[in-house]
Amino acid sequence: MAKDEQPRPEARKPRGFPDKTAAIIAAERRLVDAISAVYRRWGFDALDTGPFEYVDALGKFLPDTDRPNAGVFALQDDDDQWIALRYDHTAPLARYVAENWATLAKPFRRYAAGPVWRNEKPGPFRFREFIQCDADSVGVAGPAADAEMIAIAAEAMKAAGAKAGEYAVRVNTRLLLDGVMEAAGVEDPATRGIVLRALDKLDRLGTEGVTLLLGKGRKDESGDFTQGAKLKDNQIERFLAFAAARAGTRSETLGRLGNVAGSTKSGAAGVEELAAIDTVLKALGVGEDEVTFDPAIVRGLEYYTGPVFEAELLREFHDADGNPIRFGSVGGGGRYDGLVARFRGEAVPATGFSVGISRLAAALAASEGQAADGPVLVLVLDQAEIADYAAMTSELRKGGIRAEMYLGSSGMRAQMKYADRRGSPAVVIVGGDERAKGIVTIKDLKAGAEAAKAVADNEAWRSERPGQFEAPRGEMVQRIRAIVEAGQ
Repeated sequence: MAKDEQPRPEARKPRGFPDKTAAIIAAERRLVDAISAVYRRWGFDALDTGPFEYVDALGKFLPDTDRPNAGVFALQDDDDQWIALRYDHTAPLARYVAENWATLAKPFRRYAAGPVWRNEKPGPFRFREFIQCDADSVGVAGPAADAEMIAIAAEAMKAAGAKAGEYAVRVNTRLLLDGVMEAAGVEDPATRGIVLRALDKLDRLGTEGVTLLLGKGRKDESGDFTQGAKLKDNQIERFLAFAAARAGTRSETLGRLGNVAGSTKSGAAGVEELAAIDTVLKALGVGEDEVTFDPAIVRGLEYYTGPVFEAELLREFHDADGNPIRFGSVGGGGRYDGLVARFRGEAVPATGFSVGISRLAAALAASEGQAADGPVLVLVLDQAEIADYAAMTSELRKGGIRAEMYLGSSGMRAQMKYADRRGSPAVVIVGGDERAKGIVTIKDLKAGAEAAKAVADNEAWRSERPGQFEAPRGEMVQRIRAIVEAGQ
C-alpha cells in the first residue's frame, strides 16, 4: 500500500439495525396499512410526534446518569439539553397530551406508526430499530376501555393475516401482581421490579431460568450475569404457582387466581377487574380461542398500572435449517394511568396497544417465504430499437403494471436469468419477427416453471415452451395484467 493511500473501511453493519430487503419493506407496509385500518375503524385518528424527545420527558424509566443513554440513544442538542430517540410511541403521546390538554377532545383516541429505537442487546429477531403501530385511548377509565383495547388487539392480529388458532391475546392485571407480591411478603420496590422482569421472561427462559432470576441470579449464554431477586424458596414457589394458574377458559382461570392471589385486597380487586373485562369481551363477540387470561403475562415497562396483555403468534416457524422457531409475543399493551400525570400533577387514565411491526413482518416472512413481486421485464434484443422497447414499457406502466426495460448489455439468456432473480412474473419478448407481425411474445414465468415440472426432457421443453405464447401488440397490457393478477 502506498504511503498516501487511505485504508479502505470495512463493510460492516452495526448489530440490531437490519438492512431491509424489498420483501420485508413490502410486508411492513402491508401490516401498517392493515392494522392502521383496524384502528381507524374503531374511531382512532393518526398522530406522529416525531423521533426525538427531551430525556426528562421520557421519564423515570431511564437511568439517572450524566449521559442518559442506557436503554436509549441520546445526544446533546445545541442548547446542551439531552434529547433521545423515542423508545416507544406512548411516552411521547403522554407529553403531547399534556402539552395540548386544553384543546383535545377527551377521551383522546390516536394511533401512530413508525420506527422506535432501543439501546439494548440485540438478538435473533430482536432489533435496536424497529417499527411499532400503536393505538391509545387517553382520558377514559374502567375495564370496558381495557376490554375494547384487547378486542382491538385480537382484530389487529386477524388483519395481519393470522388465522384462527394461529394467535392468542393473553391478559393479566397489575392488581393481581400486587396481590401476590403482598401475599409473598415482597415490599421493596427494587425487588418487586426484579420479580416483574423475571416473570416477564417465563415464556422465553422457562421455569428453570425464572427460578434463577427470582433467586440468586442467572448467567446467560454469553456469560453476562443478571442479578436475581434473592427470594426464599417458599416465595419463589408462590410466584411460580401464580404464573401457572392459567386454565382452559377465562372463567376457570379466574377461579384459580382467586385461590392463589385473591386473599389480599389488591388480588381480589384484580380478579374482579378481569371478570368485568370478560363480560365486555363476550358482548363484543371475542371468543376464548382469541383471548385468554394468563397470570404469566407481566410486560416489562414499569408504567403499567392495571390490565396488561400480549398478542402472541402461535404459528409454527422453521429457520433455514429446518429448526423450529418460536416468535412468541408480537404485540402488547395495557393500562398506564401515571404517564400524563407526570406532566399535569393529576391522574389521567389511559390504555393502549402496540404491534411490533418489524418483528411480525420477520415472523410472517420466515413462515411464508415471502418475496416482493418483481417487475414485468421487457427484454431488449436490438439496441437499435431501444425507443420501441421504452414505449412498450411505458405502455405497461400506464396500464398500472410494474414494469422495467432491461438496460444492461447482456444477451437474451442473461436477461432471462436477471428476470428470474428479480422475481418477475412475466417477460415481454420482441425481436424482428414479432415486430414485423405486430405481435409480442409473452412468457409467464411462474406458470412456465410449474408446467416445466411435467416436461420429461430438454428437447420437449424447447419444443413446447411451457408458459410462453404470442399476442397482438394491442393486447399486451391486457394479457400481462391477467398474469400479474393471477399471481397476487
